[in-house]
Amino acid sequence: SQGTMNNLLFGNESFGYYETIAGGAGAGEGFPGAAGVHTHMTNTRITDPEVLERRYPVRLRRFSLRAGSGGAGRFPGGDGVIRELEFLDEVEVSILSQRRARGPYGAAGGAPGQPGRNLLLRPGAKEWEELPAVTTFSARAGDRLRIETPGGGGWGAPERG
Repeated sequence: SQGTMNNLLFGNESFGYYETIAGGAGAGEGFPGAAGVHTHMTNTRITDPEVLERRYPVRLRRFSLRAGSGGAGRFPGGDGVIRELEFLDEVEVSILSQRRARGPYGAAGGAPGQPGRNLLLRPGAKEWEELPAVTTFSARAGDRLRIETPGGGGWGAPERG
């Protein structure tokens, strides 16, 4: 599994929002890892973009698979996701995540998945700021938060062609 739930919370005195963001599943003997899923956690779904943007002061800028983030292997690990939000009002943001320093391990000679990343881009900044795995900060209107979730580990040594 990606080794984390990627918890994201934001809000102010009038609302609160909480979601967990999927990642890549690890591969196993005979099967590749699934991309963009929650593992070991069931009956969860993420808020539809239209509902998210209508109910909260946020714009979903990107939600996609994180291509190439799964570990290589005879059976590759699944890819994580990229979720990027732009805040339209001042909010307090909390992130509780893991697997930012090291990616989920591979098995039986498979490569590890890529570690996740938490990034912040303030208006006028030229580069994304790397955030810690566990953090709380004040966001302003126009701030963009990008969470890149870990890929799953691969299984077995990659075959050479």
